[in-house]
Amino acid sequence: MVLMAVVLLLLGFFIGEGFFGQRGGFFGLVIALAIWLILALVSFSSGDQILLTASKAKPVTHDVHPQLFNVVEEMKIAAGLPAMPKIYIINDYAPNAFATGRNPQNASIAVTAGLLARLDRDELQGVIAHEISHILHRDILFVTMAGIMLGSVVLLSNFFLRGMFYGSTGGSRRRYSGGGRGGGQAQLLMLVIAIVAAILAPLMAYLLYFALSKSREYLADAGAARLTRYPEGLASALEKIAGDPSPQLATVNKVTAPMYIVNPFKKEGQMKLSDLTSTHPLISERIKILRGMVHGASFRDYSDSFSKITHKKTVVPPVALTKEDIALRQASAQAKKKELLEKQFRQVGDIMRRVNGFIFLTCICGLKLKVPPNFKASNVICPRCHKTLPLST
Repeated sequence: MVLMAVVLLLLGFFIGEGFFGQRGGFFGLVIALAIWLILALVSFSSGDQILLTASKAKPVTHDVHPQLFNVVEEMKIAAGLPAMPKIYIINDYAPNAFATGRNPQNASIAVTAGLLARLDRDELQGVIAHEISHILHRDILFVTMAGIMLGSVVLLSNFFLRGMFYGSTGGSRRRYSGGGRGGGQAQLLMLVIAIVAAILAPLMAYLLYFALSKSREYLADAGAARLTRYPEGLASALEKIAGDPSPQLATVNKVTAPMYIVNPFKKEGQMKLSDLTSTHPLISERIKILRGMVHGASFRDYSDSFSKITHKKTVVPPVALTKEDIALRQASAQAKKKELLEKQFRQVGDIMRRVNGFIFLTCICGLKLKVPPNFKASNVICPRCHKTLPLST
């Protein structure tokens, strides 16, 4: 975070020096801070709603998907969150999920319809626990702040480079001809440095942003294993999500991609387990670490497995590596039967119809009718028994 702030301030300084000459760096710093402040105010006031709206996420009630609500409530209690996160569903068959919000008191979890259709309860619990961990660890705040700095760097660079591109060549010559030969050359040198900085700064900011995202993904996996006491649930969910053949999410972009549990960008409709992405750790590596937790589900158990698999220094903060014994549990009573998963897949269509305002009616003859929200009549005729059914909202 500090490095991203340094990149932003240095970029503003060099642009100020290049445009305004000596002591212009101060004005550049003011401009950079102003852009950051404006974006921060917008983001902290309504950033989560902007993200949810851009993702086309729809709020859902307990009646739409009771199991999802029950799982979120279980993990909320296990994590000790002060408030129940709001729950949203994205009408997309690519399985994925993300969390957003300013703090644990004002957080939201969004899952895709494809995720609900493909995962059993233990796997869904693992994904929800991962997102709850993001909320608990304040990752949503970290990623929001990093995204603001990234956006500030990109905006500042774009404004400067576009201004240089569309600027008058004659005007530039006049600008550097005054003030003596030495002064003009010095300002020209600062302008060259500013151009180089404007090109390289976004790249550096992206790398720092993605590095932050990667480290927090590992920590959220550790938190999910601890909350569920069943690392295999999340490992199996990641395996299913990675191997799913559905096209990539339609509403994702480079800035929002790191917020998802798995990189939503796919190549040729497939995401290989060995695919090294810029926004997320290796999926195969995450799965191996989780399945390497054979002695317990504590942060220390995850840390030991992480170091053994990756041969790197642990991502778990030292304060979390306390001596605690969290025993692993067995799989839930819900069997992973093929017919149950097929039933879930069929139900996802009805779930999204409810989310999108369809009215469900059951006729006296037993036929179930699904009436779209744009149906204008006040009643509908049953196609089986021809009975007239009134529409109630």
